[in-house]
Amino acid sequence: MELGPTMAPELLGVLDELRRREPIFHRPEFGSTRADYERMVSADFWEIGASGQRYSRAHVLDVLEHRTPDPAEHTWITRDFHCRELGPDTYLLTYTLEQGERVSRRSTIWRRHGGGWQIVFHQGTLVATPWNVPESTGRR
Repeated sequence: MELGPTMAPELLGVLDELRRREPIFHRPEFGSTRADYERMVSADFWEIGASGQRYSRAHVLDVLEHRTPDPAEHTWITRDFHCRELGPDTYLLTYTLEQGERVSRRSTIWRRHGGGWQIVFHQGTLVATPWNVPESTGRR
């Protein structure tokens, strides 16, 4: 049985605020226009996608500007949230995202900024399952 990390009780309020914002860029109540997304991400934001590819702030903003909402988003499940304070007004939020058969672990670094929140960094990592682990590894 895998145990999750422990969390400081004083972070429960921050956890509640941040979990409502995830998955990032898929919560229209926090923004749906390029200008909204520009305010949402810090000037030095970057991301590592589940593919391992790195993405710059400019690239992410360009993609978001032209993205159409996925009708299946309402069926996505987020779970196993954890929050850790990294420094003054800076927090690491981790969780699991289930998008049907696709399961990934997500990490977002958030910073309080001007009375709100900004994303500093984000990473998604696919969870190994029997159907996506290469046969040659010998693992199942």
